[in-house]
Order: sequence, then structure tokens, then C-alpha cells
Amino acid sequence: MTKKLLLFLFISTPFFVCSQFRKTNEQGTGLINLERHQFKINLIAPGISYELGLFKNVTASTSFGPALAYYTEGYSFGYAWHTRLRYYHNLKRRVDMRKNVTGNSANYVSAARSVFWAPLQISNNLKGADDYAMAFYGGVYGIQRTYEKGFNFNIELGAGYYRGDGVLSGYGGLLNFSFGWVATRRKSRKPTFN
Repeated sequence: MTKKLLLFLFISTPFFVCSQFRKTNEQGTGLINLERHQFKINLIAPGISYELGLFKNVTASTSFGPALAYYTEGYSFGYAWHTRLRYYHNLKRRVDMRKNVTGNSANYVSAARSVFWAPLQISNNLKGADDYAMAFYGGVYGIQRTYEKGFNFNIELGAGYYRGDGVLSGYGGLLNFSFGWVATRRKSRKPTFN
């Protein structure tokens, strides 16, 4: 029970801190700066990503691609399935500074889950069953940028709890990086007149 409470506090703290430091003063109730749908194909390593704009500064995303799990029992590098609930905390500031926000180009904090399976791992030093699975539950801080031609990079660094099936559980960090191309149409930032 204590571990679950600590994990909940760990995940929820960034959301409360960001909301206090950056008062979101966007007008309206819709997706003002975020994309409604964003589908990305990873170019460095095969993988895909989909991000759904929920409201104002919040999106839900899922992706399949490489990641590094490093925790008390060892490390594992390979493919994982990632799910995120992202809160973009600097969209308004980027707009005010006339910086690009197309393609959800901003920084975010996120509740995160990543699942690793042994057959999809490239390298690891984990002791246990050869056919293991483990899941990461925690929080990440990420930076995402999408450029004019659709090229996109995303990097995340986080910490949390690894729950193992066939390997030991423990606490540790997660690193996730992707470089790809956004295949969906992005919002235009040029003014239009009706």
C-alpha cells in the first residue's frame, strides 16, 4: 500500500507543480495548439507512434519503438510498447515567443507505462527466465519537436517502478528516443481569412 501511494505521488506531482508555475491562460475549451491526431513513423529504428489530442494541453499517446530500461536489477535495451498521458506545459510560452508549436512541438510531463518483452530485446544483463516480460510505471519528462517538412524527434527521461515477470522487480530510470516523420496533416499556423 505504501509503495502504491508513493508511486501515485511521484506520478502526480509534476502535474500539480506545472499547473502552479505556469497558469494556463489559453482562451477557449478545445485543442488550440495541439494536433487532434498525429501518426508518426520512426526512421532510425522501425516503429510507429500515435498521439491523440484530448483537450487544451493534454494528449494520450501510444508507440512501439526502442527504449533503455535501467534499474536496480540491471538493464535492458530493445523494443517496448509505450503508453503516455502527456501534459504540455510550455505551449503558451512558445506561442508568445513566436516559436513553432506545430505537430505538438513543446515540452511535457507524462504519466508513463512501457512494456518490454525478452524476444524483442537487443541487449540486457537481467538474471532470471529467458522468456521474461517487465513493465515500467512512472513519470517522464519529454521534449518533442516537429519541423516544417514533417520530421519529428522526441526524447524522454523518467524514473519509476519496474514490475518483472520472470525477472526481479525494482526501481530505476527509462530513456526513450525517437526520430521519425509525421504522416498526418498538421495544423497550419498561417492566418486564414474567410
